[in-house]
Amino acid sequence: MKKLLSMLVVSAMVVSLCACGGKAGDDAGSEGQAAESTDSKENDAKGEAEDAGAGEAEENVEADKEENAGAAGVMPAIAKEDIKIGVIHITDPAEGSGYTYTHDLGIQGMQKNLGLDDSQIVRKNNVNDTDATAIENAIRECVEDGCNVVFATSWGFMDTCEALADEFPEVIFSHGTGYKSNGVNFNNYFGRIYQARYLAGVAAGLKTQSNKLGYVAAMGQENSEVTGGINAFAMGAYSVNPDCEVYVKVTNSWFDPEGETQAAQALVDLGCDVIAQHCDTPNPQTVAEQNGVWGVGYNSDMSKDAPGAVLTSVMWDWSVYYTQAVQSVIDGTWSGENYFGGMADGLVDIAPLSDLCAEGTQEAVEAARNQIVKDGFNVFDGVIETNDGSTVGAEGSTLSDADITGSMNWYFKNVVVK
Repeated sequence: MKKLLSMLVVSAMVVSLCACGGKAGDDAGSEGQAAESTDSKENDAKGEAEDAGAGEAEENVEADKEENAGAAGVMPAIAKEDIKIGVIHITDPAEGSGYTYTHDLGIQGMQKNLGLDDSQIVRKNNVNDTDATAIENAIRECVEDGCNVVFATSWGFMDTCEALADEFPEVIFSHGTGYKSNGVNFNNYFGRIYQARYLAGVAAGLKTQSNKLGYVAAMGQENSEVTGGINAFAMGAYSVNPDCEVYVKVTNSWFDPEGETQAAQALVDLGCDVIAQHCDTPNPQTVAEQNGVWGVGYNSDMSKDAPGAVLTSVMWDWSVYYTQAVQSVIDGTWSGENYFGGMADGLVDIAPLSDLCAEGTQEAVEAARNQIVKDGFNVFDGVIETNDGSTVGAEGSTLSDADITGSMNWYFKNVVVK
């Protein structure tokens, strides 16, 4: 299993993609969030970080070393003790939920897996990804501090990474989401989060009583990352409940606590009794709880934020990518290729289902999971009906990664935009 996981990760890296949909001029984005008291947040983060990538981490690293032996990289190897990693965050991991928190758990998991010292990690938090000067200053500070690898986690950091990768060819710049890369010291990384969205849709479709599911979306139809997630969620729900519809409210911001709260409340007012989200804060989940309806969180397990509402959460384990990326730098096998992992790699999944889920949900979700992981179901297979009466795809084929991440500017037939 460990060798299979490593092979899948390596093969996934050869995919040339346009992660995070849209065009160069799309709104900057990634994520972050808000939550609990400082002490409890730090304890939660510590505990989750110890779990991230744990278990067989050391054996997996050794397996990777064996499989990569003799492979030629495009950058010189860097001894483990000489590795220094810069991480650029759009918000602060101390918020305790959401995007930045989850990325930092991945960094902590990588650090634990590879045995790096705290002094080898440099974090730059609350870097506004619409402020080019702030982005450049943060990254330059990392380089000046000796960082030879920089992970930039937000969409809006992409163009600055591209420019500085040319200026500092000895430094590796790895950009989360986005689509640009140079194949040497600048790549992008993302994943098949739509697989987990599909499973969450199954849980939501079985739970709803009004047959109206709400979805707080950071970006509109022009952004393939968000649209692909909505479609996968809608398709999962439709697979178990063809009568349900997915109502979408767009905030036009990756991180807008007030806007996310207002959008979620508007969806509840429309009669939606399950609130899903592609946005950074757990506010849509707390709104669901306050209104006596249910929700599906995103990025991290948001059941701690709204235990009376959350059915499950769509989650990332970024330690999967961060561990193999840094290990490849140490081994001298860094390829410069883009990374696009999925459920089989352990990069994406859903949180354990809560007791709030409808009877039979566990069985239905596991059946869908087996379809994806074991049977080769790709979610966007065959002919797909859209909400404007047209179709996409073709019988016997599946949409390419580039289509899913770069040109999915349509909605599935049961999606309603409000």
